[in-house]
Amino acid sequence: MTKHALVIDDHPITHLGASRLLRDLGYDTVGQAMSGEEALDQLARHAAGDRTAPGHPMSGHPISGNPVPGPCENLGPDSSRPDARLPDLIVLDISLPGTGGLDLVAPLLAAAPGARILIFSMNDQTGFAARALQAGAQGFLSKNAPPSDFRDAVRTLEAGEFYLAPKQAMALATLRAGAADDPLGALSDRERQVLGLIGQGLGLQAIADQLNVSYKTAANTSSALKKKLGVDGINGLMKFALDSGV
Repeated sequence: MTKHALVIDDHPITHLGASRLLRDLGYDTVGQAMSGEEALDQLARHAAGDRTAPGHPMSGHPISGNPVPGPCENLGPDSSRPDARLPDLIVLDISLPGTGGLDLVAPLLAAAPGARILIFSMNDQTGFAARALQAGAQGFLSKNAPPSDFRDAVRTLEAGEFYLAPKQAMALATLRAGAADDPLGALSDRERQVLGLIGQGLGLQAIADQLNVSYKTAANTSSALKKKLGVDGINGLMKFALDSGV
């Protein structure tokens, strides 16, 4: 039985590392997308049987350095189905240009029914892990984790179970116990992203550039944060971000 994966991340080095680990775990093809929009376009073309879609058996476009099987090679018993190359596993970053990672979970699952989604992010805050599971992902892993944790996460998802690192699972239980008093629970994913970047000392223009949004959008998000969190000014938001560990 062939296995296929899709890595959605805007950092080429992440594609390389994740692809190598996935091939070691028996994945025959590992597709790559730099944004959510690109990933959804690929999935739509796969489902429609588009032979020009990267990874289609007849496309001629290699994926992650793997030769794409030609028409005479054995693609497995289900290769005649139009969706035969839809991914079994999707590795998804949270911070992407355009549509945010967690906002992509639902449309990705609709485009690739049966796929398991592993959120793979530099942001290892427990609150983000909780929101990832609530959004419909089956696992959350920090990019700071060792390769052995990545392998464990993939195997866990393949078994139909949910994955969190042990420390995150314990922290999540503690977080849920105090959820009623958590002001971060009212924030959207984009607001959390902006708050985290403010906590890192970035100005609104730098935040807009990093998130690939307009300055006005970043400024409006900042204003919404001040209102929701009851703080004054950028310095107040920075202090809140640092105190809350966002």
